[in-house]
Amino acid sequence: MFRELLGIIIAAAFLLHCQAARVVHDWDIGYLTVNRDGYTTRRAIGVNGQLPIPPVYATKGDTLVINVHNSLDTPTTIHAHGLFMKGASYMDGAGQITQCGIPPGENFTYEINADRAGTFWIHGHYAHQNVDGLRTPLVIYDTEPPVLDYDEDKLVFLEEWYPYEFGPHMAEVMSPLAPFPPPPSFPYGLVNGINGNDTTPITFVPGRKYRFRVINMSTTEWFKFSLPGHKLQIIEADGTDSVPHTVDGLDLGPGQRYSAVVTAHDTDAYNYQYNATLYANFVPFIPGMNPR
Repeated sequence: MFRELLGIIIAAAFLLHCQAARVVHDWDIGYLTVNRDGYTTRRAIGVNGQLPIPPVYATKGDTLVINVHNSLDTPTTIHAHGLFMKGASYMDGAGQITQCGIPPGENFTYEINADRAGTFWIHGHYAHQNVDGLRTPLVIYDTEPPVLDYDEDKLVFLEEWYPYEFGPHMAEVMSPLAPFPPPPSFPYGLVNGINGNDTTPITFVPGRKYRFRVINMSTTEWFKFSLPGHKLQIIEADGTDSVPHTVDGLDLGPGQRYSAVVTAHDTDAYNYQYNATLYANFVPFIPGMNPR
């Protein structure tokens, strides 16, 4: 009996090992000139000449391998936000905390154990480089059935975007000669990498259920997200499954993520506007434009 049980355990472990994969990405982190908000052309930080950086996908149990080459003129690191990095803090990417920065022109390989399923993001963790574009969603699919059945994933990532690079602005804010508190900043809100007013419409098929993975990849600003006329059933918060909870909308602080299932109406006779509102307590209230 013991031998049979041991054989089953070994076979299961072998099968799990065979199913896991090494998901490999080559990232050349460098500067590029972009106009993401529709108004301002400025220098930013991207990967392989792209911004927004394409989302990264894996399955629970995989090893995510990111080969980084630093083409910047300053050190860099990346951090998988929301993964615990148990026993591997040296792969956590927190610059000058768990890792020295990757020097300009040098390489470093991150090996990240995708041991949690859920919605996460990867971002620069050195000198606030995430504010200048070094950030992208990370989705880790589960090998178990979801808390609530759905037909399709919809990924929505939200960002604040300033018309200037973060370094000079940070120097102004931190200067002992600057007024305190500093004057409010007015970033643009981006939806899936571009100005939220210009982003691609979200397409529904009547009666289908959609899992919205919503990520606030901002640094200081909050977002409210809703689909007026539809209810959202939350099934995941920050990488942790939850009992389905029905809400009218989501309120996301910097770095927060939610998954919510939305059921499309049975007719396509109407179009609906979805709402992604950027706000913060230091942004002056504008009636009809941002919440208090």
